[in-house]
Amino acid sequence: MPFVILITCLTSFKGYAQSPHTFKLADSVFLLDNKPFQIISGEMHYPRIPREAWRDRMKMAKAMGLNTIGTYVFWNVHEPQKDQFDFSGNNDIAEFVRIAKEEGLWVLLRPSPYVCAEWEFGGYPFWLQNIKGLQVRSKEAQYLKEYKEYLTEIGKRLAPLQVNHGGNILMVQVENEYGSYGNDKEYLKINTQLFKDAGFDGVLSTCDPVPALEGGHLAGLLPGVNGIDNPAQIRTLIKKYNNGTGPYFVPEWYPAWFDWWGTKHHQVDPKVYANKLDTVLKGGISINMYMFHGGTTRGFMNGANYNDSTAYEPQISSYDYDAPLDEAGNATPKFKLFREAIKKNLPANQTLPAVPAAKPAAALPVITFNKSTDIFNLIGKPQLNENPLTFEALNQPYGFVLYSSTIKGGRKGVIKINELRDYGLVYINKKLAGVLDRRLYQDSLVLDLPAGNVQLDILVENMGRINFGPYLLKNNKGITKNVTFNGEEIKSWKMYPLPFDKIDNQKIQPKVNSQSAAVLKSASFNLTKVADTYLDMRQWGKGLVWVNGHNLGKYWAIGPQQTIYLPAEWLEKGKNEIVVFELLKPTQHTLSSLAKPILNELKK
Repeated sequence: MPFVILITCLTSFKGYAQSPHTFKLADSVFLLDNKPFQIISGEMHYPRIPREAWRDRMKMAKAMGLNTIGTYVFWNVHEPQKDQFDFSGNNDIAEFVRIAKEEGLWVLLRPSPYVCAEWEFGGYPFWLQNIKGLQVRSKEAQYLKEYKEYLTEIGKRLAPLQVNHGGNILMVQVENEYGSYGNDKEYLKINTQLFKDAGFDGVLSTCDPVPALEGGHLAGLLPGVNGIDNPAQIRTLIKKYNNGTGPYFVPEWYPAWFDWWGTKHHQVDPKVYANKLDTVLKGGISINMYMFHGGTTRGFMNGANYNDSTAYEPQISSYDYDAPLDEAGNATPKFKLFREAIKKNLPANQTLPAVPAAKPAAALPVITFNKSTDIFNLIGKPQLNENPLTFEALNQPYGFVLYSSTIKGGRKGVIKINELRDYGLVYINKKLAGVLDRRLYQDSLVLDLPAGNVQLDILVENMGRINFGPYLLKNNKGITKNVTFNGEEIKSWKMYPLPFDKIDNQKIQPKVNSQSAAVLKSASFNLTKVADTYLDMRQWGKGLVWVNGHNLGKYWAIGPQQTIYLPAEWLEKGKNEIVVFELLKPTQHTLSSLAKPILNELKK
């Protein structure tokens, strides 16, 4: 027997206006109004796209031939501090879904607390680590309590937008590739009940890669298999875990991959993948391509990978992903080939809208920074402790912490930071002595200290919490153990928080320039017209950029990303303000831009 949901559509939905609907899971296909319905979906994430551009990106999705979009919901975006919820601005997920409806798109919703997604802590809010004994992705009581409270808030806003309530959310995914982490079926049953309690009473599904299907599926939920495009293999696997029936669904079909600092930009042959797409669609398989449009992981929201066999791998800010729609929302050659593959597999008499024109892009005039102040002029009141405190102990989610102590000089030796997470600049009497990088397993420096008492400062950057694998709860940031000099532990620390959640321009003074310490620089520039642009950071070292209050993300000369995408939507005709926090090249004072990105240039 197919599982049937009666859908009454009370509001207009393009193509299905004012009509009652049925949506069924039949033996081999999805049925919409008792007619076969092939989900052709593409993933795009609302926090990675300026709110002002959501609708334009959805028009591009329609033009490529998609009938559905998929998105995660990001817990750490919506509850950045415990019990403080935020669904405003770029976090207005309900509006994102409603705009999709207006544009004639169904939605695959993935609201589980864990998203992975190359996102900070896999989507978990940092403060979960401050609850002693809490275990994510488990039946541990404190975790389930916080999970339930979060999901209840999500349900209030999104459960009414399900298809069985007149909305356009077609299916809702429970957990996320859980089989890659565990195999506790009781935990998955609890998940399912939490979803139902939050109002998600439509079709529920799971998704897992092939090796993890055994652990991640739950009887009664539609299983999806990730990362494959052989129709026969997809059918065989889903039948195995779904009582011998379909529908056949790939929740994550990968047309490319993501990047991390210090490695080559990932790209694939678009013709090869267009052929793969044609094959899977011809085979009657429903898919959600991950990603259709990646966008940008702005601010401090990039995650990192780490396991016992690889180094710490923090991801870059660009989430271009070599996706069919590029970081700025323009069609790529892959987009055009995918559109042709989809057109070949559309129902008879169905046509696609024209592809919107590419957005204009232009280089800005060269920007000269005339205000600058170093970190030692930025710090406020410290927190004192005998031992260095982690970011979490300081209740600081992201950004930087300056650790300061006084040690005896007139000697030479090795300073060692035990469990540095993740990047440290060591200053002796406010002059840079060296840099330590977790990626490279660097935790020690040889120092020749001047005579007398010496001021030791260590500026530590959180470069992104691990978002996948067994180390999700080993994600504290900062100096997580201790600091020694020639084996002797250094005590009595001052910790200065530098979260950079907002920028105080009043602290940036004219012509105050450091030759050594990290600096915050600001400038203004005027525009007679606005267009997308790409800030060219190749002459800079490492840091972050804000324009008109928007944190655009991180840059690092090692690459592969050498530009930062600046959306036209966040520029103004007339005066604009730019701020750069530069760690390594404090004397750099000019910034150019380009009309196209550089995402594939590595430097040693």
